[in-house]
Amino acid sequence: MVRTASRNVGKYTSTHKSRKRNIHRPRPRPTRTIVTRSQCLTVGCFFHRLPSEVYHMILDKMSMLEISIFSMVSKEITRSVVEYISTLAWKNKTIIQSFHHSTCPEQRSTIGHYRDLGLLFKRSTLLQPTKDRLKFIFSEFSQVPCFRLEQCLKPDCVGFLSYGVFLQTLIAGWDELECHRVFNFVCDLTNLLQKIEIVVTGKPGVRWYQKLQLRLFCRQVLLDPWSNQMDTQFWLMQLLKPWPLVSQAHLLLTLYGPLLPEGTLGWQDLVERGLPHSALWDLARAILLLFSKLEVQGQNTNSLVAIFKELIVIPQPWHVENVARLLVLCGSSLCYTILASKAVNGRLLEISRLIVYIILVCEKDGYHMSWAVKMVQNLCKVFSTPPERFGFIQQLENMFSDVTREFFEFSVTGNQPEDRETFQSLCILLDSSARFHTKFLHMFLK
Repeated sequence: MVRTASRNVGKYTSTHKSRKRNIHRPRPRPTRTIVTRSQCLTVGCFFHRLPSEVYHMILDKMSMLEISIFSMVSKEITRSVVEYISTLAWKNKTIIQSFHHSTCPEQRSTIGHYRDLGLLFKRSTLLQPTKDRLKFIFSEFSQVPCFRLEQCLKPDCVGFLSYGVFLQTLIAGWDELECHRVFNFVCDLTNLLQKIEIVVTGKPGVRWYQKLQLRLFCRQVLLDPWSNQMDTQFWLMQLLKPWPLVSQAHLLLTLYGPLLPEGTLGWQDLVERGLPHSALWDLARAILLLFSKLEVQGQNTNSLVAIFKELIVIPQPWHVENVARLLVLCGSSLCYTILASKAVNGRLLEISRLIVYIILVCEKDGYHMSWAVKMVQNLCKVFSTPPERFGFIQQLENMFSDVTREFFEFSVTGNQPEDRETFQSLCILLDSSARFHTKFLHMFLK
């Protein structure tokens, strides 16, 4: 009985102790099955476990926009995307070499393709220094013939347009210092400054193909893709800055001067006949960009006046109507600046002739005559004494008579089409003279 009791006590004691241990034993935590993206990448991402061929097959199924977003997930993903777009297979498939399309939808598709490419390269190279980014990106495109100056002769080529959209998308939002580096890189890559020097120092009418190629490259790649005028202004200033004023005027006319219907530069027409405002609007817009830059920075406008004077004698002194129309298109502020600089130097004959043609342009192109009247009124204030102001008005009235006589004499010499145009201009001049003097006298009678 004693043994039995001791055996029972032992059993009870053992059972009690085991229950006590079970109560205080901590429960095991469940195994973690969710892994964050950062943890995944540190230990080896799922994509990195795949063979490169399979990984590239996955990327092949994605659009360029999707790949560009995917490349920003992590540094490892960025590195793998850069490796992918560096492969020869991807380049051959994605970097379009043909830019000669006959239909607008095809052209728009190609340009949109290069816009997406610009976004892909912008995002996938985000972590690299600017110099390395440019070296890598442009090494992919430098051998495309339609992206290079004087390499493509097709008139319907959209290579420069595609290149410009790509570059604009790539560097949108970059600060001015980085854009300076881009400009210098593009100049070194294309020998752009050397090509500009050859064009601006050559004789007018010579190297017309080089001039046209330079115009297309600078306009479609560097200047026109920007919707913000400040950006266009920056690139225009970079192109003009290295050159003296005479060469700047020559380059401005090369980039923005009138084009003939067959695509050649129409400089001789500036000398021989009056051109419509559409032929001079691009040039006026470029001059206004430069003028606004000077106004914003508070700089002297003498350099711009000098450029304008050089501009209107290339290749020879322009037809006066073209000079007048360009001044009207440039607006009141710049027009007054140019005319006032001539007034200060006592060039009354030249001012009077220009004003008569400005009045003629206002009548032809539908501008309100009060604009010309106000311009003459402001010019009168340049002259400090009443006799000087009277001499200016008298010279202006005499010029009306001289120009009217010239038009009449030219119109009665023959029966050629240009003679009929001159007679029509004579009639318009008479009407504009009447309107001008009506407004002018009304101003003094108020």
